[in-house]
Amino acid sequence: MSSAPPDPIMAALEALRAGEVIAAATDTVYGLLCDPANTAAIDRVYALKRRPRGLELTLLAAAPADLDGLVRWTPVAERLGGEFWPGPLSLVMGIAQRRLAVPRHGATLSVRVPAHRGLLELLRQSGPLASTSANRHGGPAATSSAAVHAEFGDEIAVVIEGGHPGGVASTIIDCSVTPPHVLRDGPIDSRRLEIFMQG
Repeated sequence: MSSAPPDPIMAALEALRAGEVIAAATDTVYGLLCDPANTAAIDRVYALKRRPRGLELTLLAAAPADLDGLVRWTPVAERLGGEFWPGPLSLVMGIAQRRLAVPRHGATLSVRVPAHRGLLELLRQSGPLASTSANRHGGPAATSSAAVHAEFGDEIAVVIEGGHPGGVASTIIDCSVTPPHVLRDGPIDSRRLEIFMQG
């Protein structure tokens, strides 16, 4: 009798606890994920991606409340998160305390609640995870598990299947400055964002 296939969420949680890097589908592209409190795991993500040291990672969470105490919420960030999360919007905010291994150099952190059911289930059990798109720096972001396997092979401990994301990276808004401003355009209509940024 063949044994049941391993549960991908449980396998991912075990790998994360062991300091490994995993990959999973988000609502935008596939991402590399690791424990944001594990400095060695963060360094591993940078090495795998060949990412420049000055580019910070994003923190993904299952709910806005999971970010309390990690970032300094502003009124406009609360409005934007309340309207567009879960979804393809990343908010840059000042860090509240340095108990994580991210950010590595700066005093701000990009955070997001993704609209992907499988990833949200993982995040509910793991807590917030550090993330970046699953590709070598400068290359196209992976939009399938096959692309992740082709790029990284066995360098990734677990790849959680999740269909084919939209392929457009999230909009990024810097809420650490006044007035907030868009750092990267993405899937959300900029006119809608302006309404919420203006209050």
